Amino acid sequence: MNATATAAPATVGPQYMRALERANQVRLARAELKRRVAIGELEVSEVILECPWEAESMAVADLLMSQRRWGQTRCRKFLAQVPMSEKKTVGSMTERQRNTLAAMLTSVVRGRAWGTTPWVTDSLTRA
Repeated sequence: MNATATAAPATVGPQYMRALERANQVRLARAELKRRVAIGELEVSEVILECPWEAESMAVADLLMSQRRWGQTRCRKFLAQVPMSEKKTVGSMTERQRNTLAAMLTSVVRGRAWGTTPWVTDSLTRA
């Protein structure tokens, strides 16, 4: 058997250096994404629905906790309603999970409780 392997160009560098460079790019992009979410420039529901490349391998809990006033306890209680693991990555979510989570987050922003039906909370807020 004659197997020929093509060598990577010398200018690219060793594999571990390329991996470190890629990891740094992802880390910096995630930090920027989290910063934008924290200051309110970007909604978590938008990130979940659009799933940008930097959020694909990011845990849902990390994304949720990047919001202002969202800690581990609030995040855990919120995800228990779906039910979804905190370690679930944004990129591995199904379309149905994305839509459900985005709808729940949108209702939280509007001030509704997660587990209540819309007509009950609407009647309570109008009275």
